[in-house]
Amino acid sequence: MSGLDPQDWTGLRTLAHRMLDDVFDRAEQMGEGPVWQPMPAALRAGFRDALPREGQEAQALYDRFLSDIRPYSNGNPHPGFMGWVQGAGTPIGILAEMLAASLNDNCGGRDHAAIEVERQVIRWAAEMVGMPSGSSGCLVTGSSLANFIGIITASRAAIPGLRQTGVSGAKLVGYAAETAHGCVSRAFDMAGLGSDALRLIPVDELYRMDDMALSRRITEDRAAGYHPFIIIGTAGSVDCGAVDPLEAIADIAAKQKCWLHVDGAFGAFARLSPEHAIMLDGIERADSLALDFHKWGQVPYDAGCILVRDPALHAQAFAQSLSYLTRADRGLAGNAPWPCDFGPDLSRGFRALKVWMTIAHYGADRLGEMVEECCAVARYLAEAVEADDRFLLMAPVALNIVCFTLDGLEDDAIDTLVKDLHESGVAAPSTTRIGGQLVIRAAIVNHRTTRATIDAMLAKILELAER
Repeated sequence: MSGLDPQDWTGLRTLAHRMLDDVFDRAEQMGEGPVWQPMPAALRAGFRDALPREGQEAQALYDRFLSDIRPYSNGNPHPGFMGWVQGAGTPIGILAEMLAASLNDNCGGRDHAAIEVERQVIRWAAEMVGMPSGSSGCLVTGSSLANFIGIITASRAAIPGLRQTGVSGAKLVGYAAETAHGCVSRAFDMAGLGSDALRLIPVDELYRMDDMALSRRITEDRAAGYHPFIIIGTAGSVDCGAVDPLEAIADIAAKQKCWLHVDGAFGAFARLSPEHAIMLDGIERADSLALDFHKWGQVPYDAGCILVRDPALHAQAFAQSLSYLTRADRGLAGNAPWPCDFGPDLSRGFRALKVWMTIAHYGADRLGEMVEECCAVARYLAEAVEADDRFLLMAPVALNIVCFTLDGLEDDAIDTLVKDLHESGVAAPSTTRIGGQLVIRAAIVNHRTTRATIDAMLAKILELAER
């Protein structure tokens, strides 16, 4: 037998049609079953088998998927999922994933349509936040990598020879709010700068970076012989959704000749909402920006994005001249610059198709309406919490994240209650710490979450608390 294609496609085609019907049946009924349920030990053990030497029929594998995998998924498409800022996906995204897999394009570069699709997605992302249309960028796994690319690009812009000399002795330091996502500190670590080179700035009563404290710390560091090179603002903090004062931070970055990077993993999409866009004024001044289409953009995982204002500085940080990657003036090896010139990945899937199809199918206005509805549902939750003496609202609600607790419950009790809530299948929020106290954190990112979902969650919380 030659190749891996079936000799007769009839059986696989029939199974594929059944798979697609099952996928859309599940999507149409999303919310009828539990958000999440624990995987039984016996099923876990079944995924510890040795490497198979003989193949199995596709039907048998699909049966295994239906019985052992699908019922125990993460649950983020379900309306009751409110944890960890994870988007829900869409039907059009499901189809786009299938189409992208059928092409099996490697989007590291070269001259094919997928590269043009990604370039258009980058232009759309820049337009969404107000950055120049000529900004460069690429799609990555998520904002962890996007923030890393932004920090690497900024450091190479600050010291152009850093790729050759390394960071030893450079004394580069950067700044972010103490509420910044942990991936920012990890990026400093991975970049060889050291996590201590990231100065964590205090926040105000609204959990936004204190811009006066930022200015003072930069002055102190310069006096001590350090080289401040980047300020990282957050548009939608991971704990309570706060937005740093981006205009003030941008002014400081300009005055101090620092690179302005914004982590807008989910919050950047608030620019699509006429009601909430003003909160992000200043984001358009960023030198680089990280965002995730797989969060509020509702694109299936994974689909992160990095934007950089200056394409030359972006390419300076990553582009290579290698004989086996020679760019040509025509033919398949043409169409430079390539996405691999703007990030560390040479092997890259066709992520852009699901982003392109999602934005083109729904349109920016409808996505903006979805963002507004998520924020409205979050306000509904906050108002319900404030109206019930048994609950306490623990942080201001800037966008779509609500942090609350039950009056009188200590950390251990909250931890147990949230785990019980997960296992009930009714809702799946997460937890965080506000003022050192463990609290329930509901992130309304799912376009399927409604006020009825909120009512069901609160009722279940009270029932579990009484137990």
